[in-house]
Amino acid sequence: MKKLLKNEKGQGIMEYVIISSLVGICCLVAVKQFGEVIQKRIQNMKSQVSEHLELK
Repeated sequence: MKKLLKNEKGQGIMEYVIISSLVGICCLVAVKQFGEVIQKRIQNMKSQVSEHLELK
């Protein structure tokens, strides 16, 4: 019984796996929600830069 209480390596690894999985899921959700907005902003910046370069 004492041996089972002292062996906590497996528990630490499982906690790490769970936390890293939750972080990954949160990142995927954020990219899915903000992906279109970011893409539109990048396209706007590209067009502004190209217009600026054409004026010179």
